Amino acid sequence: MQTLLALLVKHKFFLLFLVLELIAFTMIINNTYYQRYILINNANKVTGTVYQWKAGVSEYLFLKKVNTSLALENARLHERIERYQLGSEETHTYPQDTLTENKFEFIPAKVISNSINKRNNYLMIDKGQQHGIKPDMAVISSDGVVGIVINTSDKYSWVMSVLNSNAKINGRFLNTNFQGSLSWDGKNYRIGTFSDVPSHVNITTGDTIVTSGYSFIFPPDIMIGTVKDYYIDKGDHFYTATLLFSADYNNISHVYVVRNNERDELLSIITDISI
Repeated sequence: MQTLLALLVKHKFFLLFLVLELIAFTMIINNTYYQRYILINNANKVTGTVYQWKAGVSEYLFLKKVNTSLALENARLHERIERYQLGSEETHTYPQDTLTENKFEFIPAKVISNSINKRNNYLMIDKGQQHGIKPDMAVISSDGVVGIVINTSDKYSWVMSVLNSNAKINGRFLNTNFQGSLSWDGKNYRIGTFSDVPSHVNITTGDTIVTSGYSFIFPPDIMIGTVKDYYIDKGDHFYTATLLFSADYNNISHVYVVRNNERDELLSIITDISI
């Protein structure tokens, strides 16, 4: 205590100066509009900068959670589209019967491995058997078709990319409904080949090509790409079109695995017929 008193006595003039300065500063701020405005304005700038920095840090830390939430919401929107196409949206009710159950379900997943520069390219995603994923399920992104699941473990799935010589997907022209077959020649990852189009079909550059919906894997009307060019070989009766893929396969981070809830039943019918 004596040491503290001695310190105060030693610096009494300096401390008195600080007290008087504080009083003078307070009087100026309280009685002068301009100085008060400058102080408050600068304080707000500092506070705003701090809060902006804090918000940026929080946004970055919760980015994964936000992305997951958006992916789930997009999956729900895909399912609502399926319900709408079944006509259940008209009544605004969703009774749990076979007429209004979703034919397709969409499971969001994240791409953890991807290749585009090989003849046969694959992706790995962070969802597997415990999430209800099986081989022969379609994989799509918000931009279009991506591939087909070919193998699964408990937590992961191996996907054959559209950029694969073994990938064959049925498509159709959106405006005319004429069908063809999608393939990839192993060159440019942005360019695909759409073949087996009858020669009487009227093709125009820029035509949109989507999934046909005639397979048990892909839902209908998923974007594939747009016609870039087309030709027909001499003596042939079918067009071959080159198309620009709607999806950029070099920039895919989130996808949706599509489960066809009617697939087993459809396959069982075909099996019965074959017998």
